[in-house]
Amino acid sequence: MSGTAWSEIASAVLGNEHVELHPVAEADREPLRTIALDERIWTYFVASVENDADFDAFFDTMLADQAAHKRAVYVIVDHRTGQAAGSSSYGNLAEADRRVEIGWSWLGPRFQGQGINRWAKYLLLQHAFETMRAMRVEFKTDVLNEQARAGLRKIGAREEGVLRSYNFMPSGRRRDAVYYSILAGEWPAVKEQLREQGRAVNPSL
Repeated sequence: MSGTAWSEIASAVLGNEHVELHPVAEADREPLRTIALDERIWTYFVASVENDADFDAFFDTMLADQAAHKRAVYVIVDHRTGQAAGSSSYGNLAEADRRVEIGWSWLGPRFQGQGINRWAKYLLLQHAFETMRAMRVEFKTDVLNEQARAGLRKIGAREEGVLRSYNFMPSGRRRDAVYYSILAGEWPAVKEQLREQGRAVNPSL
């Protein structure tokens, strides 16, 4: 697959017994709307969704970015309930440098703390390293978002540093962004670590 353009393979249907990730489509608008109108999701997000109009603008951007290959936008489905749980994306796809970012990630509050984020990251990392043949996968988050930072450390991402005054947040605050990464040579150990974490919850894995 290494000779296939990322624009052709970044979007795919990914899944295991816990979650399914599929490329965003218009049919996902209402399932995502039902969980998106909760202000707790957006505290550290670069967009604010407070009402239906905000959500429609946010969702339209997801579709537009997907269509333009600016991002590969995924909808995360929880296999236990069969419901849309949230979304995550590949972005900043630098194919010539074999570098990609995983981000734009959010889950409805009732799907948080269930292992869904871990399994979604596992599938996205696996696809990035094993199908797209990325050499570096990077993440960034708000330096104030301790929950996200702890989650990235837990999946094996290495903290690299803080980019000060990186961007405006919806409130007008200037965000300091902290970067994390996983390299291709680190993926086998990270992959096993993620599977071990899953086995700790479900010994049948």
